[in-house]
Amino acid sequence: MLAAIGGAVFTLVGVPAGWMSGAIIVVAAAALAGRPMLMPVPVLRFLFVVIGISLGAVVTPETLHGIATYPVSVALLIVAMLCLSVGGTVYLRLVHGWDTLSAFLASSPGAMSQVLAAAAELGAELRGVAIAQSVRVVVVAVCFPAAMALLGLAGEARPRPSNPLNFAIVDELAILVAVSTAGALLFHRFRIPGGLLFGALFTSAVLHGSGLIHAAVPPWVANAAMVALGGVIGARFANTPLRLLSSYLGAAFGSIAVLLVIAGLFAAAVISVFALPAADVTIAFAPGSVDAMMLLAIALALDPVYVGAHHVTRIMFVSLLMPVVARWIARKPAHEREQPREQPPFQD
Repeated sequence: MLAAIGGAVFTLVGVPAGWMSGAIIVVAAAALAGRPMLMPVPVLRFLFVVIGISLGAVVTPETLHGIATYPVSVALLIVAMLCLSVGGTVYLRLVHGWDTLSAFLASSPGAMSQVLAAAAELGAELRGVAIAQSVRVVVVAVCFPAAMALLGLAGEARPRPSNPLNFAIVDELAILVAVSTAGALLFHRFRIPGGLLFGALFTSAVLHGSGLIHAAVPPWVANAAMVALGGVIGARFANTPLRLLSSYLGAAFGSIAVLLVIAGLFAAAVISVFALPAADVTIAFAPGSVDAMMLLAIALALDPVYVGAHHVTRIMFVSLLMPVVARWIARKPAHEREQPREQPPFQD
């Protein structure tokens, strides 16, 4: 209910991607105020499948013609991910005195669940890592749509497909949902990162890109998915005391600024060299959560093939490299590991 109220208010006042941004802000505020905020896991899984189907419906045979330009852009994204990790780690080490392991995990541009698991296993500062990662997700998801609208980037987007509801469309929609759900379960079964979302996205994109299916998920379904996902992101601040949050906010916002500057430089290079739409490249290189970035692709009607290809690459790259580097840092002898200069002024 809180997510829906926030999304509706933000949408009515004209905030870009307001359904998701408003839901994030209101639910996060409620969580910080002490209200129990939680999204059941089965609902969350259903949500990912719906998002994937909605994104795949934007793909047409025409959108696939530009895929030949993606490999170089994806390669630049991988270089950007390396620079993001190094830049964020150095900033937190030098400016805020974090130990190297915690700084590296807090700067990891994605794969938040894997990052927190590694932080707990390897003895990093779990609370600081969780707050830095959560604040980054919220800032990117809320601020990017507004910034893009102010800069005129969102205006380059194409409208999403929409079909009048008739029996033929209902039949196609039923086939689309059934086949895409099977694809999502298959991806999830083989433990592909973001398998439910990307399995449904891949299957839906194949069906629409080949011209076999023309039906699209109704806009109100996509809006409901944005509200629900906004609630999920906002709920990450549940059980976080305000004193603890405030003790880490300086480091969180500082590292976000460093990451956004680095990502922005790479995005600008891609835009200038390949003449790709600025909105598509901006969201593709944004260091936000995959589900939120893919929903922004819906909200701003961007190219899901381009955005999805980059975020799949980002998550797989981070998921494979991050544990290896984190364990290498953790294995350094105790006397060689840097210790933080000061501890946060809050204890459980």
